[in-house]
Amino acid sequence: MAKVKRSYHCKECGAQTPQWAGQCSDCGTWNSLEEEVQAATSAASQTIIAKHTGYAGDQKSEVQSLSNVTSEEAVRWTTGLPELDRVLGGGLVTGSVVLIGGDPGIGKSTLLLQAMASMAKKSGLSPLYISGEESLQQIRLRAERLQLEQTPLDLLTETHAEQMIATARTRNPQVMVIDSIQTVFTELSQSAPGTVAQVRESAAQLVRFAKSSGTTLILVGHVTKQGALAGPRVLEHMVDTVLYFEGDTSTRFRILRAVKNRFGAINELGVFSMTELGLKEVSNPSAIFLSRGETSLAGSIVTVIREGSRPMLVEVQALVDDSPLGNPRRVSVGLDQNRLSMLLAILHRHGGITCNDQDVFINVVGGVKLSETGADLAMLAAVLSSLRNRPIPRDWIIFGEVGLTGEIRPVQAGEERIRDAQKHGFSYAIVPAANAPRKEIKGIKVIPVRHLSEAIDAMQNAEH
Repeated sequence: MAKVKRSYHCKECGAQTPQWAGQCSDCGTWNSLEEEVQAATSAASQTIIAKHTGYAGDQKSEVQSLSNVTSEEAVRWTTGLPELDRVLGGGLVTGSVVLIGGDPGIGKSTLLLQAMASMAKKSGLSPLYISGEESLQQIRLRAERLQLEQTPLDLLTETHAEQMIATARTRNPQVMVIDSIQTVFTELSQSAPGTVAQVRESAAQLVRFAKSSGTTLILVGHVTKQGALAGPRVLEHMVDTVLYFEGDTSTRFRILRAVKNRFGAINELGVFSMTELGLKEVSNPSAIFLSRGETSLAGSIVTVIREGSRPMLVEVQALVDDSPLGNPRRVSVGLDQNRLSMLLAILHRHGGITCNDQDVFINVVGGVKLSETGADLAMLAAVLSSLRNRPIPRDWIIFGEVGLTGEIRPVQAGEERIRDAQKHGFSYAIVPAANAPRKEIKGIKVIPVRHLSEAIDAMQNAEH
């Protein structure tokens, strides 16, 4: 009989401790330790696992000199979805492991089913789609809605990790999808599926198989209420690429963002539109996020952000109104609320404009979440426009980072942002002085500013 070992794991960070405590010693979260019963792996269980998976234990590796190691260009499989390929860095790399997470019903399974069907139909590959949450009939119904029922795609419903690997060794697929990793269990752990130990051990086996066989593995992960991937944090360290599928289910737009990518750029962005026939790529997302009215409105301004390798124009809206409360509210959607409070303090200290008795609401149109600081100046411009009830002309664009001393700091790829704004018909741009182009860009007038006071003066001139 294998010895039973009891331990406690933190469901937030995955830390392990032999005794229970009210607070995790690693991440500091209260009441996050869960008991897990784990049997020590005996020789008999190792034999059973080796029989299922073909893996007989750790293999010895030899020490090699860096100069003797040959570098080979990674072989990529195109998914047939240009926006997905962009986020992945050009396609799926052979032997890589991709983890994609998102809210329930956001479209993760739809996206992967479309990608696998496209690869099987256009590239002649043999993907294997393994589902632990849906039956084959449910997948068939989804394929019929997407008009993909005639696609030569192999399906399997399984939650046993060893059986998955055994089937994959027999079928030898180039790409394998597991939906989702929280439903998978392994014989190496006696815990229930979805616990920290099961997710960690199951993912470790699957990742080891992908690396040894050259199979591209895509794992679907659940997310917590805070939007982070559920399970141990080590799960994100084991995989090569981590993707987040974002968006509001009440709208039809979805955003796929890369937060980790060993084979491409991080923070790359892909935009999709949910239709009756599935997800459709949006090649020009700026046109969607700029669908404004014909007249200029107070509190609305357009800025240029950079997500990955391309600039994107988004609209920032602000509403400033008298507060009936003793402590005015600061609400931001798509932006960091703490940064909003900091920028309002900078506006008061270095711009002489106070909002101490005003409620301030900030919203980024289209459900986009801004993670860079290049939208600071546009945010203050929208607040100032709403406070004075004076609209900024529609053909003006503003971007730049605002420092604590009131200086306007440059942002990355400033000239590229200006050129992209000119292509969309903008005629004036308030930008940091360090981002001003050396040569005049035809069709757009650039107004460089070095301090917040200069930017406020430029905005006042724009209002007139």
